[in-house]
Parts: sequence; C-alpha cells; structure tokens
Amino acid sequence: MDPASVQLVFTDVDGVLTDGRIVLSDGGEELKHFSVLDGLGVRLLQSAGIPVGFLSSRESAPVEVRARSLGVRFCAIGVEDKRSYLLDLFEREGFSPEAACFVGDDLVDIPCLHLVGFPVAVANARQEVKECAEYVTRERGGHGAFREVAELILKARGDWEKILERYR
Repeated sequence: MDPASVQLVFTDVDGVLTDGRIVLSDGGEELKHFSVLDGLGVRLLQSAGIPVGFLSSRESAPVEVRARSLGVRFCAIGVEDKRSYLLDLFEREGFSPEAACFVGDDLVDIPCLHLVGFPVAVANARQEVKECAEYVTRERGGHGAFREVAELILKARGDWEKILERYR
C-alpha cells in the first residue's frame, strides 16, 4: 500500500516508542525513556487529521501518561490479543484495516502487521518482523523510528510542506 492512503496509525510501545528497556526504581516503579522526536511525530500526524493509537501487551502506567500528554486518541495496554483488539476497534470506529498502519518490533506484533495495509518494522526489529513489513525504518525503536514513519506518511500525502510552513 502507498503510505499516502494511511488514515490511522497504531504502534507498539516497548521497542518502538522506547528502546525496549524497562527501568525499575528502587521502589519498583516502572520508568521508560520516550523520544521527543517520536512525540512530535505523533502530534504532526494528529494535526493532519490522522488518529494515532498506542497498543501494548504490557500494563504500564508510563504509557498511559505519555499517551495522555500527547492527546493520543486510542491507548490500550495489557492487550494479549492485539489483532482482535484492532479488528474490534476498526469495526467500532469505522476504519478499514487496509487504510491503517501498524509499527512493530517483536513477534507479538506480527498478527497486526498482517492485518493492516501499511505494515512497518523498526530497524532493530526481529528479522521475522521485518519480513512481514512493507517498510523498515532506518532509525531504531526509541530513537526517532516513529517520527520517520510519521514523516514518510505526511510527505506521501502531500501534507509535509504545509506543516513546514508553520515552522518557517
């Protein structure tokens, strides 16, 4: 699928929006490192009318906080069957799987990559995941990979120049 046709972007979190490491404080609180580049990528997609969703198989308070801070429309954590979740959401919200993008990095993401029209793997994804992707980022997860995908979509749709004008 041409990235210009993307109308919705969903992404895994650990390994895509983060570098995949989980840091625990002395008190057991989970900490994550998110890239500001990726955060702006989320905002740029949203400003072009493309909803963004976070989908994680792990329960994680920092993911909910990050999603809220970015105004992410869909945030689902602790989802064991990501594909079924997406199918239900697409039907409920009226989205076509063919018009969706999913960004993943590990084996649990493969069913989602097979479901959507524009499957993407980050540069440091498992090889099996890369083989399911239509596009593999140059950037690693947690280091601007999501931003790269956002820019790719926005440029393909012809939205990039309008966005740049806001900053010039």
